[in-house]
Amino acid sequence: MGRGGPEQAAVLDVGCHSALLTVVRWRSGAGLEPVFSYKVRLRLQEAIDRRGRMSEAGIAGVERAVAEAMAAVRFRSPPAVFPFATSVIRDASNREQVIAQVARATGTRLRVLPGEEEARLAYVAARQWTGSETGPLLMLDIGGGTVEIASGRGAQARSVLSLPLGARRITRDWLPGDTVPSTGCLEEVRECLGHALGTAPGLPVAARDGRVVACSKTFEQLARLAGTPPQRRKPHAGWQLTLPQLRRWIPVLAGADPVRRTRLPGISRHRAGQSLAGALVAEALLMACEAESVDICPWSTREGLLLEQLGVVSPAARHDLPLVG
Repeated sequence: MGRGGPEQAAVLDVGCHSALLTVVRWRSGAGLEPVFSYKVRLRLQEAIDRRGRMSEAGIAGVERAVAEAMAAVRFRSPPAVFPFATSVIRDASNREQVIAQVARATGTRLRVLPGEEEARLAYVAARQWTGSETGPLLMLDIGGGTVEIASGRGAQARSVLSLPLGARRITRDWLPGDTVPSTGCLEEVRECLGHALGTAPGLPVAARDGRVVACSKTFEQLARLAGTPPQRRKPHAGWQLTLPQLRRWIPVLAGADPVRRTRLPGISRHRAGQSLAGALVAEALLMACEAESVDICPWSTREGLLLEQLGVVSPAARHDLPLVG
């Protein structure tokens, strides 16, 4: 598809664990090429109370991160920055307060994409990453608050789905991160996840002649823990994770507290507490979508936004959905 956009594009992605500002350009044959990036660590999972409300300390942390990231890029004369927040802010019961206070303090008003739009954009990124090859594509993305699923055959998804089954949410509701759960607790979580996915309307399944791609840090860390490294000779190849590999490691995660989990391959300190929930959600997703394995894609919603801003991919009509905030 011909380019019709600017030479560079920029997004500020504010999530649970970090605020990441990314500036890229598109080079034919090379794909998305980094120009500048700046990351500020956050710990917003600790700023949400049982009622789903973000604390003043959490809001102050977002203000600091947004101000720091925007200041870091300002002197570089960047393109217009698209600032957006993921489910940790989207699902907060005081979301409007968070967005308004951050806007007043920094001059940057965060946008909040609906979950279905996040799924669509992650699919756009996954399709482009696979080389725009034809054939069925199923995209899976485990976030902190939600799970995004999309499928299609072309540059845009034909079906998108967003479900409240994210790793942070399941940890909070079922698996407190500082405890070792019982076998009965694990089976109860599995039953809950299986029911939620089994009754989800329009849940797509993997096509026999298609490809299944996972776009999230949760899947990436699980693949580095349990999966198969990329094959250098295979084009558009990343880590691969199979259902049997995942099942062998779930008892290991379940038997370790967060400190011990950080000693395992691929498990980062700030995601250790929710790594077991992420593994259980991944297992349930693969089963419900009838997929034996997934290829790990390094791109997701953020890259989908960048690709559309650059004109590499034409935005779909769904991109015109109202954006909250």
